[in-house]
Amino acid sequence: MTKTLGILTGGGDVPGLNPAMKSVVLNALDSGYKVMGIRRGWAGLLHYNLDEPSTHDYYIYKLDRDDVRTIDRSGGTFLHTSRTNPQKVKAEKIPDFLKNSSLGKKVNAEGVMDYTDHVLSVINALGIDNLITIGGDDTLSYSVRLHKEGVPVVAIPKTMDNDVFGTDYCIGFSTAVTRSVEFITNMRTSVGSHERIGVVELFGRNSGETSLISAYLSYVDRAIITEVPCDITRLCTYLMEDKRNNPSNYAIMTISEGAIIQGMDVVETGEADAYGHRKLGGVGEILSDEIKKRTGQDIMYQQVAYLMRSGAPDSLDRMVAMSYGNLAMQLIRRNETGKMVALHGGKYTTVPIDMLLTGTKRVDVPSYYDVEHYLPRVKDFMGVPMFLS
Repeated sequence: MTKTLGILTGGGDVPGLNPAMKSVVLNALDSGYKVMGIRRGWAGLLHYNLDEPSTHDYYIYKLDRDDVRTIDRSGGTFLHTSRTNPQKVKAEKIPDFLKNSSLGKKVNAEGVMDYTDHVLSVINALGIDNLITIGGDDTLSYSVRLHKEGVPVVAIPKTMDNDVFGTDYCIGFSTAVTRSVEFITNMRTSVGSHERIGVVELFGRNSGETSLISAYLSYVDRAIITEVPCDITRLCTYLMEDKRNNPSNYAIMTISEGAIIQGMDVVETGEADAYGHRKLGGVGEILSDEIKKRTGQDIMYQQVAYLMRSGAPDSLDRMVAMSYGNLAMQLIRRNETGKMVALHGGKYTTVPIDMLLTGTKRVDVPSYYDVEHYLPRVKDFMGVPMFLS
């Protein structure tokens, strides 16, 4: 009897998702599986109405070779994505057909509902025997829930800030760093031409690794990371020294969007999403205003933001994505579910899927960062991981 494999992507898009899915689909078809693509991540299962045929083809469709033939040539995810969390659905986000349904369980007094019973019923109705989920720690946290509910799940970690706990590497990280280094290098022409101080804000919520590695590779003057609060007075002193010591009379620095300026809170806006996160961004602008106020220097501030994770993946992300897809299918064929594929010490491996919930992956500050001078600083390269992670 032919088995059915479901596949989805959730959370922020990154380069490498499409190559990972192509690898999964082709391997699954070669192994005799039928493959069902689930659109919009967990939203596809939440909004799938068993009694409304119009939702069926919209959210779920069969994938064959032609569907994935060219998807690896571009970034993003051809299945689309969302930040839906079926176990924490706000009242205003509940699909009409699920309101007052017995398939929902109240989570709190604010009307947040858990629709895992509905998701399980959809998986059962679709005849999905195995599920491969590609996402960051938020998306994969719900994979852990389904695993505990008895769904055979295999997870593939992706996030451009490389912060999924349990693996050294996540799909999207290399390309995000590559984009950032290119941008910083190009920005030097304008910052130098106008003899200013450049402040480049990079994505990174819990981990400052993108700021650290991008700064390291592009030789910026200073780098502020999520893990170490920034003393503006000390930073201004360094930047002015850097500017004076530069023959072109400019300085340039990076900062993580999740960084904290001493005496202030993390800069967040808007309402919390389904995973409890508010939108980050803008700390670089606040810092720029403070630097200008304290030094009198003109500032060139730029958020790289979504450009970090736009476009086609680089060769490393292609390789890791394809390898993760292959490894995920190996686990499925061996009936070894409840696992996440991973890289440890430069070698492909697996970990229990619930490991991602046991910690927060952050920069190893003592090993890779000079706290006093706000600089990347590797003390000893012997035995250090390739990406300093």
